[in-house]
Amino acid sequence: MSEIEHPFDAETWEQLPAFFENLPEPVQLTVWGDETAGGNEREAARLCRALADRFEQISWRMLPRRVNYPYYPVIGVMGRSGDEETDYGVRIIGLPAGYQLTSLITAVQAVSFHGQTLEPLTRIKLRQLPAPVNLEVVTAADNEAGALVAKIAFGMAVNSPLVRAFLIMGDLFNEVVLRYSINYLPHTIINGRIHLEGVVDEETMLKHIAKAVRPG
Repeated sequence: MSEIEHPFDAETWEQLPAFFENLPEPVQLTVWGDETAGGNEREAARLCRALADRFEQISWRMLPRRVNYPYYPVIGVMGRSGDEETDYGVRIIGLPAGYQLTSLITAVQAVSFHGQTLEPLTRIKLRQLPAPVNLEVVTAADNEAGALVAKIAFGMAVNSPLVRAFLIMGDLFNEVVLRYSINYLPHTIINGRIHLEGVVDEETMLKHIAKAVRPG
């Protein structure tokens, strides 16, 4: 498949089949942005197109920018069955590069495996959530730990219709870092008010989610 144009280094391109060749369910990558604008939006399209060209279980499409949304590109990782699409609320804001290519891989796996990338007890507790949860994981291309937190956040979004997970490339959108006064990556924000620094496990994330949805 060397004729496929792709943005990966040779080693990463060689390793991708281990992650994507045996996906149990199809996945659709939806890119919001303007490919003709160049830069990261063009590269996001190139990235997703290359994966779709190489792997049978992955498809992709490009959609235009949305009104009044400032950050592009946006990559949505969705389930697909025939012409039907399932949006689990899994999003990557900005071009995933460096260690965050691993986050893209974990997002695809979470969707394809229907969230079974999480522990069974975590999945049970997520089904008991009483209110919506937004998880924002701010990270960067050189932040290896960000991919660990993103894996948990994406798995939670797939397991519960009340959870949405956003990985935000803070090195591309400095205004996000300033808005939340972030000094350390990864930085996770739950429902805009609970902040976690560094790597957290599933149990810790669940405890803080419980605080975020607690009445009053």
